[in-house]
Amino acid sequence: MSEKRPEDLSVEELRRLLLDKRRVTRHDRLERFKRTGRVISLAVETPEAPEDELDPGRIVETLEGEMAFQPIPKDPRRVFMDRLLLGIEILAVLGLIGIGLTFFNTMRTLNNEVAASIQQPTAQATALITAVVLPSGHTPPNAEGGAQPNEAEIPEHLRPLVQNIANIPVPTSSPAQGIRIQIPAIGIDAPIVQGDGWEQLKKGVGQHIGTPNPGENGNIVLSAHNDIFGEIFRELDKLQPGDVIIVYTNQRQYTYVITGTQVVEPTRVEVMAPTSNPSVTLISCYPYLIDNQRIVVSAVLQNP
Repeated sequence: MSEKRPEDLSVEELRRLLLDKRRVTRHDRLERFKRTGRVISLAVETPEAPEDELDPGRIVETLEGEMAFQPIPKDPRRVFMDRLLLGIEILAVLGLIGIGLTFFNTMRTLNNEVAASIQQPTAQATALITAVVLPSGHTPPNAEGGAQPNEAEIPEHLRPLVQNIANIPVPTSSPAQGIRIQIPAIGIDAPIVQGDGWEQLKKGVGQHIGTPNPGENGNIVLSAHNDIFGEIFRELDKLQPGDVIIVYTNQRQYTYVITGTQVVEPTRVEVMAPTSNPSVTLISCYPYLIDNQRIVVSAVLQNP
């Protein structure tokens, strides 16, 4: 049979000719490599791709007559879309992470708010500012009739309340209560008793009933006389800011640092008001042997 001219060949015949030429060229190249030692023969030959897997659009012939594949260039629009989709996916993942973190923080905040609303505040002793005058009031010992409770300094319309206040029960003793006070700057070392009425102040320094224990938040109000019953608080006016007051309990001692001193009228009961921090207030009649005012010394707990 005479050979057909190239223009007379069908597409399938041209395709087969290209495959045959590719096989021959590859075989010749492998033989040449074997002779020069550039390739090692393998026991199992790699199977050739089926004929129908050949992509004619990718087969080109090099200048040396060998067959090679030429990659098809990528469409720029396709590349752009791929990158755009990748960016959208990354943003979506970051958005989900952000939503998760926001949800976590919101739940934590809600839990903290609920816990805070459920938590009960710590009970603190509250000073009973029902006193109509400051404690330790009395007539001077050199006055006619001697020293005795000075009812004259109580406003007349408040005198009916005095008896009710005097009947406030003394709290049950506990290890946390103050039992002794020392003020080194003026040589005071005296016992503390609960209550600041006439009879209690005969025994030492009286703690106003309802004020907190040493070391607790609030204002401990301690009173004593300056010219009778041992004159315990006679020299309060010599105290200076920075001097210390040491209050003892059966468990430990507490040191308070003096912040100031003032002289007030007997009705200035607001100096006994509760405070938000641990503090102590000392009260005594003033001046010495006159006793128509009060001297008030304020101090705060050192290193609370």
